[in-house]
Amino acid sequence: MIANLIAGQWRQPQVPGLPIYNPATEEIIDEVPLSGPTEVGQAVAAAAEAYTRWSQTPVMERARLMFRYKALLEEHFEELAAIVTRHHGKTLDEARGEVRRGIEVVDFACGAPTLLQGRTLRQVSADVDQDMYRYPLGVVVGIPPFNFPVMIPLWMMPLAVVAGNTFILKPSERTPLGAVRLAEIFQEAGFPPGVLNLVHGARETVEALIAAPEVQAVSFVGSAPVARQIYQDAARYGKRVQALGGAKNHIIIMPDADLGTTIPALLGSAFGNAGERCLAGSVAVTVGDAAQRVLEPLCAQTRALVVGPGDQPGVDVGPLIRAEHRDRVAHYVDQGIAEGATLLVDGRAQLQRKGFFLGPTILSEVDPSMTVGREELFGPVLSMSQASTLDEAIAQANRMALGNMAVIFTRDGRAARTFREHVEAGMVGVNVPVAQPFAFFPFSGWKGSFYGDLHVHGMDGVEFYTRKKMFITRW
Repeated sequence: MIANLIAGQWRQPQVPGLPIYNPATEEIIDEVPLSGPTEVGQAVAAAAEAYTRWSQTPVMERARLMFRYKALLEEHFEELAAIVTRHHGKTLDEARGEVRRGIEVVDFACGAPTLLQGRTLRQVSADVDQDMYRYPLGVVVGIPPFNFPVMIPLWMMPLAVVAGNTFILKPSERTPLGAVRLAEIFQEAGFPPGVLNLVHGARETVEALIAAPEVQAVSFVGSAPVARQIYQDAARYGKRVQALGGAKNHIIIMPDADLGTTIPALLGSAFGNAGERCLAGSVAVTVGDAAQRVLEPLCAQTRALVVGPGDQPGVDVGPLIRAEHRDRVAHYVDQGIAEGATLLVDGRAQLQRKGFFLGPTILSEVDPSMTVGREELFGPVLSMSQASTLDEAIAQANRMALGNMAVIFTRDGRAARTFREHVEAGMVGVNVPVAQPFAFFPFSGWKGSFYGDLHVHGMDGVEFYTRKKMFITRW
């Protein structure tokens, strides 16, 4: 059983555990403890004790340690990617992309001496000056999801720590091994004990962390219903909270779209990471006669995708995280057909093989009233819909309760601008498969895709992990 990290020491809790699987083989590779209030209390106490000294550590020293952490992450880049593939299942190339995007936030955090600067205004009135300083919050908590076990902890922890906070990471109980390795490397970088604590568990663990009086802020990424619950619970306890939820992302394909760009982008967006990501393209809406040009090559190239273990060369689509999740996604396909969708590409034959596999699947003639047209499936299923005009396509996307990402494929600048101005999503792309902002911009979901005021990473992340103090003086 893997251990918790408390005050710089790896401790084996005497609690029940859950198996950690290799999704490609169904092999149990380790066990994760289900920590309770006792273990959470130890982590919170360690973080609170470490905060007193860490918050007073000069920012240049905190930044130097973060540079060291960044260098070590680069040294262990391939190892981290292999860990992701082993217990999540995504292909090695996808895992490498995940690790790279996580390290980019560490790069951003290394700029702390600039990012944490305040502001000043002299002579705001007669002989009066005003200054604004940033201070850390205290103990903060990060609760990442299973689908990006390295990237999303790195969205949270580096900015929080370099700002002077101490951090408690509660990784997904399905994919905790990436977080364990991140914490080991963090220790190797030389950060003091208690600055980063790692406590494993599930719902009871999260509830105890949110309720702890010493915890000042909670960062969460997961499904939309759980994000809403985390937001409500944390707010009830007076915590600062950012809760990133699910998505039902729409991709609009105009008649003038370049197929050489559009088809590969659709494949990557819908089936990359086996569809287990909140920026997956879920519904493709063809406008006008675009369907006549798109469907045949899209289906042909989808059938050519190779499904298999992510650590094997030439594999395009890995397994899903668990058997029950694979079966739930397959049931969505069955339900879509029952509700009137047409099955163009059927990936359900992969259900017969060992491992938690479901092949890329395409359903056409889907509309927003169908379950597959409105609910987040979180698997390698692309729903095809049609619209007569761009306005109709935008209206269809805007019917969704979620508003994470929306993308348009077109060569028409006016259409792209109309889409940008009117689609109700926080991350909007033109001719790109995934509209994911880099670390120095916020990951800015809208509607039910985000609960809170300040988004993760970018300057929103700096604002989230700091509080402001105004200093008004007359001498």
